[in-house]
Amino acid sequence: MVMVSLRQLRYFLEVVDAGGFSAAAERLFIAQSALSRQISELERELQAVLLERSSKGVTLTPAGRTFVDEARRVLTTLEGSVALTRSVARGEQGTVRLAHSSSVPFAGALPSALFAHLQANPGVSVDISTLSSEQQQDEIEAGRIDVGLVRLPVLRPAPSLLCETIAQERLLLLVPAGHALASRTSVSVAALAPVPFVSLPHRERGGLSYRVAQLCQQHGFFPRAAVATSRKTTLVNLVAAGFGVAIVPESLAALAGPNVRRVVLDDANADSEIALLRRRDASALAVSLSEAMRRATDMARPTMSQ
Repeated sequence: MVMVSLRQLRYFLEVVDAGGFSAAAERLFIAQSALSRQISELERELQAVLLERSSKGVTLTPAGRTFVDEARRVLTTLEGSVALTRSVARGEQGTVRLAHSSSVPFAGALPSALFAHLQANPGVSVDISTLSSEQQQDEIEAGRIDVGLVRLPVLRPAPSLLCETIAQERLLLLVPAGHALASRTSVSVAALAPVPFVSLPHRERGGLSYRVAQLCQQHGFFPRAAVATSRKTTLVNLVAAGFGVAIVPESLAALAGPNVRRVVLDDANADSEIALLRRRDASALAVSLSEAMRRATDMARPTMSQ
């Protein structure tokens, strides 16, 4: 295996550009004998004479003319790779993979913050997907996702991940337009005990439906199931179709159409939190985007729908 060093390549090109060893040694601030030794070792490794030495300076041999072009290409490629690597390390270039749960609509302050972040960092791109909180944990741990936005609570949080609460939203009641509660301006959670809900918690998953069940249990009942249920944004459509009611955060309620009414919940603790997930050893790219998301939610408080 040929053992050619980057120093030898730089020294060789300096000799060629300077037209001789003496001038090149002065530019490099090294002894001429040391420079000559490096070029001799390079030629020995390549098993080819690169330079013809004379009292007037040096000239390239045919092999040298070939090698000088290759040496410049190698150094240019390396310098580009170094610059790219440093840029990625500083969070200035690369692709960030962002996931959000369906109960954290990518709307309002979040896409605005993302747009501003990408404008400020033209070398960065973002790939967005929708995954459940549990899937996000697995994907971030495995390195397939960089940043996640989840609705708390997250059951069995992974110790290798940082889970930071970044926003709090009020919860609202969604009811069909013709529902008995549609004309109400507010209602207590306790009054919803006999009403069918279109979303119920999964026994092994946290998120919005789990938080709603917690809230109902604090008022002495578990949500009664409608004949059709969903834990996704589909639940808004189920409410509109008249299957039942749903308790959702304001950002999700904002997506409801004209066949759905929004009713304020009287209860002071009727709220829900959004958290940001990332690895504790996340890349600078992921950390930079996380900070942009956090700042956006700080500015958008008290609700994400502003």
